[in-house]
Amino acid sequence: MTSRIVPIMKKEVRQIKRDKRVLAVLILVPAMLLLLNGYAMNFDVQHIKMAVIDQERSKESRELVSAFVTSGYFDNTVSLSSSEEATRLIDDAKLKMAIVIPTDFSKKILSNDAADIQVLVDGSDSNSASTIIGYAQAVTLQYSQKIVLKNLAKMGRKSYIPIQYEARMWYNPELKSAKFLVPGLIGFILAITAVIATSLSIVKEKERNTIEQIDVSPVSSLELIIGKMIPYAVISMLAAVLVLTAAYFMFDVVVKGSYLDLFVATLLFIIAALSIGLFVSTISDNQQVAFQLASLVSMLPTIILSGFMFPIRSMPLFLQILSNITPAKFYLVILRSIILKGVGFTAWWDQILYLCIFITVVLFLSVRRFKKTLG
Repeated sequence: MTSRIVPIMKKEVRQIKRDKRVLAVLILVPAMLLLLNGYAMNFDVQHIKMAVIDQERSKESRELVSAFVTSGYFDNTVSLSSSEEATRLIDDAKLKMAIVIPTDFSKKILSNDAADIQVLVDGSDSNSASTIIGYAQAVTLQYSQKIVLKNLAKMGRKSYIPIQYEARMWYNPELKSAKFLVPGLIGFILAITAVIATSLSIVKEKERNTIEQIDVSPVSSLELIIGKMIPYAVISMLAAVLVLTAAYFMFDVVVKGSYLDLFVATLLFIIAALSIGLFVSTISDNQQVAFQLASLVSMLPTIILSGFMFPIRSMPLFLQILSNITPAKFYLVILRSIILKGVGFTAWWDQILYLCIFITVVLFLSVRRFKKTLG
């Protein structure tokens, strides 16, 4: 069997060398996609443009504004005199938030009454708006605690807070969205490049009318598919190493788990992606159709149904079931577990099992379909 697979591998390698575009797609494009998407797809909200409508201009109101600015999230862009001006600037997308401080702000604070402030937020982007509101609540709470402690000290009472709240973020303490997105981008990029590159392999044989020569040769359908997959698998693994290296230097994404586990999981995922590409090539008659089908079956499921962008548990039940058609769903669980959490095989063995089942089913369908093509 090996003696028949090796010549197919050599033939495929020669074809890849002739077509420099395939090498570019498999090696250079993944790193470029990681660079572009990694910087463009950033959910972190920083340097929020903020306006202040300080109707009192007291020491206490200035301290509150300073608390917002020194938090590092807000930029005091402009001071306004009315809420109408703030509304107009928010409508023109020149502001994200405005704070309205009433005329009796310091009076209520000094008399130990609740002082109300109004926060106007641009809600056109719901994700950013939720984050901004969370930041504003945190700054206001911190400022309120400071006032409580100061008042207790003036009254001669022991300054203490009954409940001390301390949050510890595991795996991503800086809460950088890149560390969550980059593993998903790796799976997304490898899926696209591997599926598209291999989807054109058997189609080329059809277009060049060399498929009949394969039909009369002693090579079986399984041997042909394996021989065509191995070169692409090796190149895709090199691309995966390049992408991980780029992720380390550009986004400080460090692999906390075992590199051996990462290698095995990535190899299985690449084989799954290559299997999809080969199946697409068996049902396509020309390279244009193969490219379009490969783009469709690799991009949409990976973006929508893999958990890359949207949590699967929040989806309707039928979409949760449908998500099992994409191997990226299983691979991303493994990838984030290894890279971010550093956990071992016992935490994601079931995902490996799902990947193996997926590979077996798709390879079986590819061999059956290829036999029908030859027949």
